[in-house]
Amino acid sequence: MRAVGVNTWGGPEVLEIVELPEPHAGPGQIRLRVHAATVNPADTLIRSGARADRIGSIPPPYVPGMEVAGIVDEIGDRTDELLTLGSPAMAIVLPLGSYGAYSEYVVVPKGSVAPAPAGTDLVHAATLPMNGLTARRALDLLDPPPGATVAVTGAAGAFGGYFIQLAVNAGHQVVADASETDRQLVADLGAHMVVSRGAKVAEHIRQVAPDGVAALADGSVQKEAVLAAVADGGAIASVRGPAGVTERGIRWTPVSVYDVAEDRARLDGLRVLVESGAITLRVAASCPAEKASEVHERLQQGGTRGRFVLTF
Repeated sequence: MRAVGVNTWGGPEVLEIVELPEPHAGPGQIRLRVHAATVNPADTLIRSGARADRIGSIPPPYVPGMEVAGIVDEIGDRTDELLTLGSPAMAIVLPLGSYGAYSEYVVVPKGSVAPAPAGTDLVHAATLPMNGLTARRALDLLDPPPGATVAVTGAAGAFGGYFIQLAVNAGHQVVADASETDRQLVADLGAHMVVSRGAKVAEHIRQVAPDGVAALADGSVQKEAVLAAVADGGAIASVRGPAGVTERGIRWTPVSVYDVAEDRARLDGLRVLVESGAITLRVAASCPAEKASEVHERLQQGGTRGRFVLTF
């Protein structure tokens, strides 16, 4: 099968079309004929070798990619409670120790795949599983009281946007950071209060939430810089692990999508929220898989709003 991978670590230029053996679904697995695979910052870490120590002993080529959408074409158990052959579906893919999502076919545990949202094309559906599950996990771990005021940094990004909409849907008041050019975008996503991003974000959050927020999702990984925004006894969820410094009884919790990568109920719950209009799917652009190097180069320039998607 055709895939996009790397035979040596490096910059965007090392990505190339490779040929791999076609995988097949075994018991408890589902295979998708991939139509769309998103490009995420995590993929650049696979490409560059930053996660080489976590890949294990598999030989190259290494294939990045953590989320896809496509058509179910094999069910290892022959039947499935949510999907049938020919169903449009979306899935989260874990590339460490195996091939990632930039492939014509992927095989995943059935817990990692759910129906694509009705009324949504596969390019948009592909943008939901990884970032959506990460945001869902963050909100669940923070577990703010009903109607609490919560905050998110990196609000204009994929994780931040999903967190805003999940928190609003749960009945919370949301404070979100943004640059001047992104303020309207973040407000349109549902944030009740939008503050300036940057090194003084905690101060800005306190200006609109004087008592501090009950919980904060640190999507821009500012760590200790956001502590002052959080009320005594509150909580912070960090997408790259806890900061290791705390005060005033504030609880830090690391967020790893690997912990919920086979949580089908959560993934399917995200589908329901998309279909209801509570979650918005955002695509920056889509292009053929052969242009993966160009897409990685553009991603590294920053400022992307929505996800780039490779099509197969």
